[in-house]
Amino acid sequence: MNPIFVGIISVLVLALGLTMVRVSRGPSLPMRVVALDLMATLAVGLIATYAVAARQPIFLDVAVVLGLISFLGTVAFAYFIEKGEFPWPRA
Repeated sequence: MNPIFVGIISVLVLALGLTMVRVSRGPSLPMRVVALDLMATLAVGLIATYAVAARQPIFLDVAVVLGLISFLGTVAFAYFIEKGEFPWPRA
């Protein structure tokens, strides 16, 4: 694999790790939702980078589906946060 792809994947994995810290220690629910959305975006970036590096364009379909599911999940979370109808108990 090309060293450029290794560098890109390393940076994306580091960003994913830092985002996991934000999800676990987030001060509020909206910040955690934004961090989860960022994690999905970084995962799409990882999949797309791997697809280009491995010359396997079929993985791009997986990245598109993950992006769409992530978008729908973020919209659903935003709806519940705005309405105040939490399906889980508040801490």
